[in-house]
Amino acid sequence: MSREIIHTDNAPAAIGPYSQAVRVDNTVYLSGQIPLIPESMELVTGDMNAQIRQVFDNLSAVCQAAGGNLDDIAKLNIFLTDLSHFPTVNEIMSEYFTEPYPARAAIGVASLPKAAEVEMDAVMVIES
Repeated sequence: MSREIIHTDNAPAAIGPYSQAVRVDNTVYLSGQIPLIPESMELVTGDMNAQIRQVFDNLSAVCQAAGGNLDDIAKLNIFLTDLSHFPTVNEIMSEYFTEPYPARAAIGVASLPKAAEVEMDAVMVIES
């Protein structure tokens, strides 16, 4: 079993004791991404569309650093502080992913790190 830590400057740095992603053989476990702008580590606030897009952009950057892309994601978890944004997530997700779509969960939560309104993590499977 091989284990590799994945890091890219094109996604936000970890804000705690964790890695952006860990690759074990051909499976990549992506840590949760909130709408942080990688260059400034400032949170995108206000416009929910912009927040969701920033999260997908961050996930995409980590996927690329691991040698894959969003279409290689097998399981996506979405955490929202307000589930009324679920239709917006669906609309934007269809712009970032192509069929067949990954398995997915959408979970309503009371709060997220840095008072973010959306967070996503994923499991990606890539060619070895």
